[in-house]
Amino acid sequence: HLLLFLLFVGPFNCFASYSRATELFYSLNEGLPAGVLIGSLAHDLRLPMAGGQHSAAPQPPLSFTLASHGSGGQYVHLDNRSGELHTTAMEIDREALCMDSSEATIFEGAAAISSSPSSESCLLLLDVLVLPQEYFRLVKVKIAIRDVNDNAPRFPVPHIILSVPENAPVNTRLAIEHPALDPDVGTNGVQTYRLQDNYGVFTLDVEENESGERTPYLIVMGALDREAREEYVTVIVAEDGGSPPLVGSATLTIGISDINDNCPQFSDLQLNITLYGNSSLGTHVATVHAVDMDLGSNAEITYSYSQKVPQPSRELFHLDESTGIITLSSKVDGDTSRLHRLIILGNGPGCIPAVITVLVTIIKVMMRPPEVIPRFIANEVEGVVYIKELEPINTPIAFFTIKDPDEKYKVNCYLDGDGPFRLSPYKPYNNEYLLETTKHLDYETQQLYEISVVAWNSEGFHVNKVIKVQVLDDNDNSPVFSQQLIELSIEENNVPNAFLTKLHATDADSGERGQVSYFLGPDAPSYFSLDKATGVLTVSTQLDREEKERYRYTVKAVDSGFPPRESIATVTITVLDKNDNSPRFINKDFSFFVPENFPGYGEIGVISVTDADAGQNGWVALSVLNGSDIFVIDTGKGVLRAKVSLDREQQSSYVLWIEAVDGGDPALSSTAKITILLLDINDNPPLVLFPQSNMSYLLVLPSTLPGSPITEVYAVDKDTGMNAVIAYSIIGRRGPRPESFRIDPKTGNITLEESLMQNDYGLYRLLVKVSDHGYPEPLHSTVMVNLFVNDTVSNESYIESLLRKEPDLSIEEKQPQISIEPTHKKIESASCMPTLVALSIISLGSIALVTGMGIYICLRKGKKHHRADENLEVQIPLNGRINLHMLEKKPVEISNI
Repeated sequence: HLLLFLLFVGPFNCFASYSRATELFYSLNEGLPAGVLIGSLAHDLRLPMAGGQHSAAPQPPLSFTLASHGSGGQYVHLDNRSGELHTTAMEIDREALCMDSSEATIFEGAAAISSSPSSESCLLLLDVLVLPQEYFRLVKVKIAIRDVNDNAPRFPVPHIILSVPENAPVNTRLAIEHPALDPDVGTNGVQTYRLQDNYGVFTLDVEENESGERTPYLIVMGALDREAREEYVTVIVAEDGGSPPLVGSATLTIGISDINDNCPQFSDLQLNITLYGNSSLGTHVATVHAVDMDLGSNAEITYSYSQKVPQPSRELFHLDESTGIITLSSKVDGDTSRLHRLIILGNGPGCIPAVITVLVTIIKVMMRPPEVIPRFIANEVEGVVYIKELEPINTPIAFFTIKDPDEKYKVNCYLDGDGPFRLSPYKPYNNEYLLETTKHLDYETQQLYEISVVAWNSEGFHVNKVIKVQVLDDNDNSPVFSQQLIELSIEENNVPNAFLTKLHATDADSGERGQVSYFLGPDAPSYFSLDKATGVLTVSTQLDREEKERYRYTVKAVDSGFPPRESIATVTITVLDKNDNSPRFINKDFSFFVPENFPGYGEIGVISVTDADAGQNGWVALSVLNGSDIFVIDTGKGVLRAKVSLDREQQSSYVLWIEAVDGGDPALSSTAKITILLLDINDNPPLVLFPQSNMSYLLVLPSTLPGSPITEVYAVDKDTGMNAVIAYSIIGRRGPRPESFRIDPKTGNITLEESLMQNDYGLYRLLVKVSDHGYPEPLHSTVMVNLFVNDTVSNESYIESLLRKEPDLSIEEKQPQISIEPTHKKIESASCMPTLVALSIISLGSIALVTGMGIYICLRKGKKHHRADENLEVQIPLNGRINLHMLEKKPVEISNI
């Protein structure tokens, strides 16, 4: 900012020779996404860029800056280094930018918007400064925004009303005052109008004024007659010129206005009326009625006598000019003419009067007829009695007094007409009659009754008194639903405010008493809505079948009577399932412990999986994604099985992935991890690794001290746990003094227990049992440990021949006790010398006997050994892959060091 300030406030002549003003013009469509390249100022201004290949000397980097950030700057991004202009995330809307009615440019610093709706120009103006000083210039960038057809025509009002006189001639043109508007310009604006239904009498035309505005005109193509049809309702459609074109519509109501093209007409040309001469004043004689098909003032009719009607007739009969009612206005006497011709005119505005003739014949009466005098009990207005429908039976309506004016004749009366009414004498009075109801009146069955009280005398004269009974409606009917049980269904995950149904109830009562309002019952959930007036039932939220599958609640229809009456219906809504739930495993990780050597296709475990959806959407198929060559799963029951027997020593565990796929379309799935751990069983006996052969031997020097280790038996077990815990024991011994050697049950170390004497020399053969602690039954192996007690090995072949002979061993079944640590006998140094002296004396005396017996025994056993199988002992399999220290069949000296 300081640099810009100095540039503008400094002496102009300092850089006037270097500054230039340039204009660049670009154009682009409205509505483009962010990052679209508009143009490169550096390229279009042909400015050298820093590090260019053709520049002889290094060029300073160029800098492009907006003079200030105005409203136009939010729509474009200027790269300060390259001078490239790109669109920003702020979408350019031509109609929003250029809405001014007159051509104008709004400047905000360096960014401005120029609009000209009369043409199609809409400009975005930017002022850009190029630095450094040797390249300084002010660049005016004009970006023309091109219109795209992104707006449909829209009428300013949804309903257009147009009035056409019924006498409008063909080709009459009427402008439609509310043409459609389209913010787009040019061919993207409104181009044509059309009617969906022209009824064969209308069409549309479009006129364009100097400013380019198009106005639709309605053209009359046929004759109109309001009396035949007074209104035409159609749809006017506006269409723009885009590709594809967009349309907008509005309802067009064409009203046909009335003109006075009809005159009054009587349905009859003549009426013949008979009137008794004793009729009283005001007696109704006749009513004339003419009809005019026009409306309003054009249909107003007045009635008058023709000038041909003589004055006496005018004075005797009164004609109401508005209603056409003719009544007796003066008394008939002996001088009154017996025949009167009344010519009556029906007058309409601008019309020739219609004519009707009323011919009245007066009959001379010598006596006066009976009189019927009513006295109403119920409410009566102008001869109409009003009774509520809920009034009880025998409700009195009126008293009637019947009498003879001349008091000469007997008068009787009766009731004429249909209806629940009765006319009976009211005793103890004479000539008094009571009119009353005999049943409940029902407004919904019949609203108006017309009855007559007829009186006649003995001379046969009759008098009728017409009574009209109007039944008044009462709120005696409750609303009635068209269905008492309304069963609906809707798919779950519906849109909010989804339409369910429109309830309909009727009320036979009239007026407000029959107006029905709708309400939800107290058991309806809050997210259901019922429009009070229309009965439209909607649900405001999304329904979830897995949360609730069925809704049942009541709705009420209430009328507007006092007190109001209501009826109740039941609504049941079943939420239909959609596949919106993936199968769900009870656990994400399953672990199963299976003993090894489990039989093939045995049940390892059950994989529990559920799907909250229903029907086929909730059907789940299981499959093994890995390890399918070994394992298989039962889709229906979820039982996991192994095709083959499993050996823990080959593989101790397996990790599987199980996929559950439902039956929906599209299907949903989930996976779970299955870990199978094989439990060891005691299926491997201990394997003796040392000694490697029953034929190997070891030299033990007689000077070896007691407690010294001689050798060891080393074995391993492929099983695990207690099945692999090994115990060592000597179960067979052979030698001069075989108890001299002991084996450690834990380590297998063989040690010397007692000092070796002269007579202890020779071969010792120890049968060692190597046993595990397996359950339910331990397994074992045996090995022969051969020890040769002597100072040297002078004849190996002799020793080997002894080893090949069958040993005579007694098997000890004593189980080794690993937990008990054996204790070595303590040899007291003080008792050694007396024992040695005693043994020496005994040895000298017995040496001859021992020598002889030894020779005899050796000769006998030599024979047996030649006959016996040389391979008597248990042969121990060796693992050739184990790299052990191999001992030669040579004696190993055990020193006391």
